Amino acid sequence: MDTQRLKDNFARVAMHGDEVPLFFYADLFLGHPETRGMFPLAMNVQRDRLVSALGQVVADVDNTDALVPFLRGLGRDHRKFGVIRDHYAAVGTSLINTLRYFSGPEWSAELEADWTDAYILAAQTMIEAADQDEQGNPAWWEATVVSHERRSLDTAVFRVTTSEPLTYVPGQSVSLESSMAPRHWRLYSMANAPRDDGTLDFHVHMVDGGTVSPVLTYQIRVGSRLKLGPVVGDLRLAAMSSTRDILMVAGGTGLAPLKAIVEQIAGFRNPPQVHLFFGARHADGLYDLPHLEKMAAQWPWFTVTPAVSEDPGYPGERGLISDVVTRQGSWNRHEAFICGPPAMVAASVSQLTAAGMPEDRIHTEDFGGEVA
Repeated sequence: MDTQRLKDNFARVAMHGDEVPLFFYADLFLGHPETRGMFPLAMNVQRDRLVSALGQVVADVDNTDALVPFLRGLGRDHRKFGVIRDHYAAVGTSLINTLRYFSGPEWSAELEADWTDAYILAAQTMIEAADQDEQGNPAWWEATVVSHERRSLDTAVFRVTTSEPLTYVPGQSVSLESSMAPRHWRLYSMANAPRDDGTLDFHVHMVDGGTVSPVLTYQIRVGSRLKLGPVVGDLRLAAMSSTRDILMVAGGTGLAPLKAIVEQIAGFRNPPQVHLFFGARHADGLYDLPHLEKMAAQWPWFTVTPAVSEDPGYPGERGLISDVVTRQGSWNRHEAFICGPPAMVAASVSQLTAAGMPEDRIHTEDFGGEVA
């Protein structure tokens, strides 16, 4: 397999933009109409996911340490869609047809062999991961809403209980689906460390034009049923972090995974100092501040600094949260965890690294690539 040839070919195919996933799904649904029911009626997010996944596979095709975990995660995750072993052959056929079409005269027997070999290896890894996951986990978890509270016009906090235990590490996430938006799955982070009763908290901000977030913000009630996909995500507290003080930067509902990690730290015998900066555009965006302040009053190692960027009358810190953090002093001896909108995450990382914080001590998460 010539990995550079694959990368060069994919780069040229990707130049055709949205035409590529449109062709792929048209070919798949025409050849295998039984697969159409696995996908939502509106396919814009799904098309973006396809191109993103292909891009990551190609980028890491010669880096198995990165590629194998990614593929195994995809294999486990695809169980929630009802994907079975036979579907992989259909997808492979449509993928080759799509690549052949957009490659034009560049397509060759050697290139087809490269792509076929790459896809077979990827499919085998995904199938093996799905088969192993099936031995111990359901394809999805049934969940029931046990509390739901609107904290602002466009933000809600709710709690669910699951029919079967869900094992996760604070900072990780699951995809949620509601029957009110069938076959639309969106990632949300658990906002609490694991509890004895197994309940899970989620923070949701309603996104304009979104499909799932309006349902979770305005429509679900106590007793509503949801589906939860498998646990994903690498935003977690490494063992080494417990020996350093910790800086946390949260934008909006990016607070959720960081709050879960704070609860985890509360269980340590000797917690490090944790400094959380919580930013929003307006004061009502600081939707969880009263609870954070109670946590800070309870735990002397935990401090909270709220800030708003577009409210000149706010009595506390004002400005972009990345600016508020950096003007508070040097954080170079800390471990940093940053979660929120992509622009906020990027600005915070840029300013911290420019101030001397090593990149390997900055841990980030954002789901900005999906319209929720």
